[in-house]
Amino acid sequence: MRKRNWSVLLGAAFLMATSAVGPGFLTQTTVFTQQLAASFGFVILISIILDIGVQLNVWRVIAVSERRAQDIANLVLPGLGAFVTFLIVLGGLAFNIGNVGGAGLGFNVLLGISPETGAMLAAGMAIAVFLVREAGKVMDRFAQVMGFLMILLIVYVAITSGPPVGEAVAKTFMPDEVDVLAIVTLVGGTVGGYITFAGGHRLLDAGVKGKDALPEVTTSAVSGITVASIIRVFLFLAALGVVSKGLVLDASNPPASVFQLAAGNVGYKLFGVVMLSAAVTSVIGSAYTSVSFLKSYSGIIRRNENWVIIGFILVSTAIFVTIGQPVRLLILAGALNGLVLPLTLGVMLLAAYKPSIVGQYRHPVVLTVFGVLVVLIMAYLGGYTLMQQVPKLFN
Repeated sequence: MRKRNWSVLLGAAFLMATSAVGPGFLTQTTVFTQQLAASFGFVILISIILDIGVQLNVWRVIAVSERRAQDIANLVLPGLGAFVTFLIVLGGLAFNIGNVGGAGLGFNVLLGISPETGAMLAAGMAIAVFLVREAGKVMDRFAQVMGFLMILLIVYVAITSGPPVGEAVAKTFMPDEVDVLAIVTLVGGTVGGYITFAGGHRLLDAGVKGKDALPEVTTSAVSGITVASIIRVFLFLAALGVVSKGLVLDASNPPASVFQLAAGNVGYKLFGVVMLSAAVTSVIGSAYTSVSFLKSYSGIIRRNENWVIIGFILVSTAIFVTIGQPVRLLILAGALNGLVLPLTLGVMLLAAYKPSIVGQYRHPVVLTVFGVLVVLIMAYLGGYTLMQQVPKLFN
C-alpha cells in the first residue's frame, strides 16, 4: 500500500474515531459502566460488531459510487439529499455547540479559566487547522496525534484504577443483564449523525475511491471503529476499577470523577487533556463533515470550503459563549439525530443495488443483512425517542 494512501487511510480512520469520541462519548461510557458494571462489556462488544457493519456499508457505497452521501440520496429519491443535509447540518451545529463547551471545560480543568474563555481558545485551535493551505493533511495529522494522546492517557488511568479484568472479560460474553437501550445509544454515538460520513467523505476528498480502492476503504473503516473502540474499552475499564471499589462518581461530571478517583489530582488534570482533545477533534470533524454536505448545493461553498468551515466553528462558539447550551435546539437535534442513521443507512443499502449508482459492483449479502437489521432497530428506537422528546420542546 502506497505511503500516501496509508497516511490518508489512517487520517480518515482517526477523523471518524475522534469525531465519535466527544464529551458525550466520555459521559455515556462512564454512566453506563456505573449502571451495568462489568456487564457493560457485552454492550460494547455488540455495539462494535454493529458499528463495523454500519461503517462498511456506508463507506463502501460512497467509494464505489464516487459520490458524497447527499448526492447518492438525491439519486435514490430526488430531494432526499437536501433533507439528509438539513438533518446532518442541524445536528452538526447543535452537537458542535456541546463540543465547544466540552473543550471550554477541558481548558477550565487545566488552566482554571472560565469555560467561555476556554471555548474561544479551543475554537482558535480548530480554526488554525483550516487556515493552512493543505488543511486536509493537517486535519488528518491533528486527529491522529490527539487520538494517540487520548489512548495513552486513558490506558494509564485504566491501569491506575486496577479494574477486575477477569470479571470484565467473563461478563462481556456472559452478562448479568442485557441493556438494549445502551447498545442503541452506543451505536448512535459512534456511527450516528454526521460521524460515519466524516471518514467516508474524507477518503473521497483525498481521491481514495472506485472499486479498486475497496480493500483500502475497508481497512480504513475498520481502523476507525477499532480506534474508537480501544478508547471506549479502556475508559470502561478505568470506570469499572473505580466503581468496583464502591467509590461514588460525581453525578455532575462522571468522567472527571473517574480520572480523579483513579489517579488523584494528576488524574483530574489528565481528564482536562482528554476532554480538550476529544472536544477539539469533534469540533473539527463536525464542522468539516457538515460543510461537506453543503458543498453539493453551492459553488461558492465548494470554492471557499475552509472559510465556510471556519464560519461554522465561529457560529457554534458564538452561540455557546452568548447563550450557553440552547436546550430546545439540543433536544430537537438529539431527537432528529436518532433518525439520521436508519435513514442514511437505508439509502446506502438501496443505492448498493442500483447499477446507475454503483455500476457493476456487487454488495456483500452479509453486509446487506447486517444493515437492514440495524435500520429496523434504529428506526424503531429513533421514532420512539422522537415521540418522547418532541413534547419537551413545548414545555
